[in-house]
Amino acid sequence: MTQSYDILIVGGGINGAAIAREATLNGLSVLLVEKGDLAGATSSASTKLIHGGLRYLEYYDFKLVAEALRERERLVKAAPHIIRPMRFVLPHENAVRPWWMVRLGLYLYDFLGGRMTLKRSRGLRKADTAYTAPLKNGARGFIYSDAFVDDSRLTVLNAMDAHNAGAEIAVRTELVTARRDGAVWRATLSDGRDITARALVNAAGPWVAELLGRLGINASAGVRLVKGSHIVVPKLYEGDHAYILQLADRRIVFAIPYQGQTEIGTTDVPVDRPEDAVIDDGEIAYLCDAANQHFTRQITPADVTSTWSGVRPLYDDGASEAKAVTRDYVLELDTLGDTGAAPLLSVFGGKITTARHLAEEVLEKIAPTLGITARQTTRDRAFPGGSIPPFATYLAQVRKRWPFLGDARSERMAHAYGALLDEMLAGVTDEAGLGVDLGAGLTELEARWMHDREWARIPEDALLRRSKIGLALSRDQQDSFEAWWQRNFSR
Repeated sequence: MTQSYDILIVGGGINGAAIAREATLNGLSVLLVEKGDLAGATSSASTKLIHGGLRYLEYYDFKLVAEALRERERLVKAAPHIIRPMRFVLPHENAVRPWWMVRLGLYLYDFLGGRMTLKRSRGLRKADTAYTAPLKNGARGFIYSDAFVDDSRLTVLNAMDAHNAGAEIAVRTELVTARRDGAVWRATLSDGRDITARALVNAAGPWVAELLGRLGINASAGVRLVKGSHIVVPKLYEGDHAYILQLADRRIVFAIPYQGQTEIGTTDVPVDRPEDAVIDDGEIAYLCDAANQHFTRQITPADVTSTWSGVRPLYDDGASEAKAVTRDYVLELDTLGDTGAAPLLSVFGGKITTARHLAEEVLEKIAPTLGITARQTTRDRAFPGGSIPPFATYLAQVRKRWPFLGDARSERMAHAYGALLDEMLAGVTDEAGLGVDLGAGLTELEARWMHDREWARIPEDALLRRSKIGLALSRDQQDSFEAWWQRNFSR
């Protein structure tokens, strides 16, 4: 029997998952298909920031910055377990921008943010030794606020909220064919199903143009693929703050605490294919040099412990350099004129911070074609697990209620799951109830949750996206985990 939906969404990145959430909460029946894993490409390869985009001010992208700062405030409140405020130090030694310009930019950043809970910007002081001690060139500079995010988990939480409201999330499921048949799309999926949908949303990220080609549709908007790579090195400094480093080529690079080490990124390299998301030696050298220009502790490519790269599907605005391409998004609706044909909406560009707002605009744009009026359903809605007190208070509650978790595991799990721990640990009274430790504190109970509740289908989904525990496992431990996974979840 052919299944029917209001909307078929292709792509399980942050945009597709956010659209599924918004659409389902608007009362629409939704099927999201993802050929790989949720956040399996670009959305798990970001710099891990919720931010307004300070550098976008240099390109006069005030609208995007203001929108992103409003979303930053919403997201910090909606997911305090996986999103946390972070102070950023902006050194101003050997800077390519004059002091007054940076100070003015930070005032504008604070102003565009409106009423916000995050601390506002200020200049570095002599007393700020925790911030200045790791730097080679003293205390001149600034401090401002943005936020850190677990990007993969934010994508999963969007999908979970959509699923809880009635959406179907189908991972490892590819759209094989799709064609218009009057007022509906008829599609065949790789799981063998034939389905119909009143509307099709192309949220395929780097593959957005490829999907349009397969559908035989010429879009007026174009996509520009830009690779962004990151490296992780042993800790360059103490503290939970980050650095934003100005470089001679007028780019900026972040240094951010990450899994007990330091993340450095990102690059901007034009590429031809989504499959080109692989870091090269030149990028590693570039990021090492960026850090070495600013930090006392020097690094070489031999110090790199892990890397990741993603391809950003940016809207092609004709900019001459990759770093100058807008990070704003464009939504293109194709209805074949006024023929009553089933609509196709394609998403070009976007970023993690603005995905919720993008989804809201998608619904506003497509709702009239479906005969409904879109409602703003997610502006003040907490993500699954996000209804918790301030995190420090919540962590203390977790440790008191489940002392057998231990300090390290309790902090990691409180960050990952928030209030969902109540459900995960229901009936568990001691460490034995968690099952066997599969490595670095990841237990059978948690791994089964990732499979049963979070669509993890292969070991990599659990070890590198639902968590980052894979970074802490030896090769033998990874092999052991994979064997356990196959024994328990092989079809």
